[in-house]
Amino acid sequence: MAAEALRALLARVRYEVLPAKATEEKVLAQVPRDIVVTVTASPVKGLEPTLALTERLAAQGYRVVPHVPARLLRDDTHLKDVTERLRAAGVDDVFVPAGDADPPAGPYEGALPVLRRLDELGRPFARTGITGYPESHPLIHDDLTIQAMWDKRAHATYIVSNLCFDARVLGDWITRIRRRDITLPVYVGVAGPVQRAKLLSMATKIGVGESTRFLTRHASWFLRLAAPGGYDPERLLARGAPALTAPSAGVAGLHLFTFNQIAETERWRRALLDRLGGRPPAGSPVSRPNRDTPTS
Repeated sequence: MAAEALRALLARVRYEVLPAKATEEKVLAQVPRDIVVTVTASPVKGLEPTLALTERLAAQGYRVVPHVPARLLRDDTHLKDVTERLRAAGVDDVFVPAGDADPPAGPYEGALPVLRRLDELGRPFARTGITGYPESHPLIHDDLTIQAMWDKRAHATYIVSNLCFDARVLGDWITRIRRRDITLPVYVGVAGPVQRAKLLSMATKIGVGESTRFLTRHASWFLRLAAPGGYDPERLLARGAPALTAPSAGVAGLHLFTFNQIAETERWRRALLDRLGGRPPAGSPVSRPNRDTPTS
């Protein structure tokens, strides 16, 4: 039963990608069109690369979820313009974190005011995601992060958990939020099969200042991902299977942080599905890469 449930989770994945120069080509070559693609936003480069990549991938038939960090929005007019642009592209799902821009570009310090403003605009998106923190936030107490989910639950339709590398911590966090009567479905944030050399290369390509900011805020992530033999997504999922697959957990699927190692992530997913027994349960077909696009 655990293998069957894990197959179902692996068939309901979201791939998080960074809006880099080669991202569109990688997605077109390797990601089946029934997999949701989420596009991050950079506090240095702003929202434009995210919006532009979202539009291009949506035009190619993907269901795309752009990140719209509150701290990157300049004002209400900017939020309206972003909303109209995304709706024109056919986007019906957005992810609204607070974001890391410091100082913020406008009046929004956190996600809740943006979510309230979207409600005032008539809830233009059918689905809206918010962030959950299984591991402690470097700046915010655990109780406050759970309280924030409680405050935002009426304005959102699902939660995406931040990266977590400890199956026990992840299971305990899910139990805690359910005890607080937070019932939104959860997409569990899991890092894909990251290659150490490519991770280091990516960190340098995003720019020295931004790399430094990323490593400062997420040093523990980087150390666990980059350490040789230090991280195995299959091991994490196997250990966490009882907690992640329990009906009471309300886990809707996996949110895979690809760090733009997109081909490697999709190959790993398909191989793990095969090892777990081949095809996923009925209603969750295993996807294959796009055959109409070169894979080089």
